Amino acid sequence: MAVQIGCLVLGATCEVLGARILVRGAACPVRRTAGLKARLREPAGRIQILTGPRQVGKTTLLLQLAQEQGDAAVYGAADSPEAALPGFWERLWADAEARARRGPAALLVDEIHLLPDWAAKLKGRWDRVRRLRLPLHVVVTGSSALRGGSGSRESLAGRFERITLGHWPAAALRDVFSLGSAEAALLSVRLGGYPGAMPYRDDLARWRAYVRDAIIEPAIGRDVMAGGIVRRPGLLRQIFAIAAVSPAQIVSLQKIQGQMHDRGALETVAHYLKLLEDAYLVAALEKFATRATRRRAAPPKLVTLNNAILSAMHPDGPPDQERDPARFGAWVENACLAATVNAGQQVTYWREEPVEVDAVVSGSWGAWALEVKTVAFEPSQLRGLLEFCRRFPRHKPLVITAPGDEPLATRLGIAAVSWREFLLSGPPSQ
Repeated sequence: MAVQIGCLVLGATCEVLGARILVRGAACPVRRTAGLKARLREPAGRIQILTGPRQVGKTTLLLQLAQEQGDAAVYGAADSPEAALPGFWERLWADAEARARRGPAALLVDEIHLLPDWAAKLKGRWDRVRRLRLPLHVVVTGSSALRGGSGSRESLAGRFERITLGHWPAAALRDVFSLGSAEAALLSVRLGGYPGAMPYRDDLARWRAYVRDAIIEPAIGRDVMAGGIVRRPGLLRQIFAIAAVSPAQIVSLQKIQGQMHDRGALETVAHYLKLLEDAYLVAALEKFATRATRRRAAPPKLVTLNNAILSAMHPDGPPDQERDPARFGAWVENACLAATVNAGQQVTYWREEPVEVDAVVSGSWGAWALEVKTVAFEPSQLRGLLEFCRRFPRHKPLVITAPGDEPLATRLGIAAVSWREFLLSGPPSQ
């Protein structure tokens, strides 16, 4: 069972975890730690596996829960120095079981995927607790979706619930950091949404160093490497670099292979793209098609899941809307598609030469075909959108425009929303 949870601020002055709910179609943090805290008030049930990107608040949440639980909680971090000492795992569980014998207790383990054979060990200890009928809640975190996913499916079937802390949406930046709506939306395009980087947003060099050193490098060097077999790490980094400079672009695997100095088989390129997606870095969107063979044969559309990665990796930094409108437009499209993916929607793209649609969306938001236009446009430029909706009438057309350009679409009877509003609130209600 998987649940999407909102966001948590890193820092001493403000800590907010919101249960993900829909407000005009977008995810907003509105309840403080409500989802997970409610589960800890229930009788001890399944293991709670908390996953998500780096630097979105998983550790802060566990520390907050440990403080609130007081003597009933046992906290351990698998990336701490004491975790390397013999008996670390056994001591954690012995302490937790002793407290559970006195009453309801909680064991909180951070970065559990760094422990060798963690899933099998967790299964054995959890089964023992259940046999003894001890009232012990277990919450564990891990940064890599693949590492948590593969181990949990293999050894913990039926024993866990997954909670995902996703990338922060623009609405969260606005509400938590007291920003204006326009500023928050623009910030999510130019600098992304990592809360820990927010204090450095006025010092671009320091901001970039933080994103590279605290997020990108650990995600590539630790999470992705731990998430699957990576025999050629140099090739993996090259693929990531290519994806980071191709926001919202359809790129064939053969083209990616041709750009790399260290060439690998197409299957290896596809495998490494999947590892990057499992680590919440890059999504390779499939082509919308009714036949699975056509979906798999088509080139992917690469979407970087947080625009902070684009800004940290690009040599010129974030684009200026006036001086570099083409690059800014590509980053707006990437931000909109990333927000859609991060909100748990199923996202594909559609292209039948000579027409295409930027994104095809289905899920809790409804069924949409999206076209992103950041400059003024002519009705003829919506030909692909209208053709797709003619062929697939279940999907409603939506044009994401520059602020003020919405009438260019609405006068044609097509729903429209500015990219600012889309990043803040998602699509309009169907």
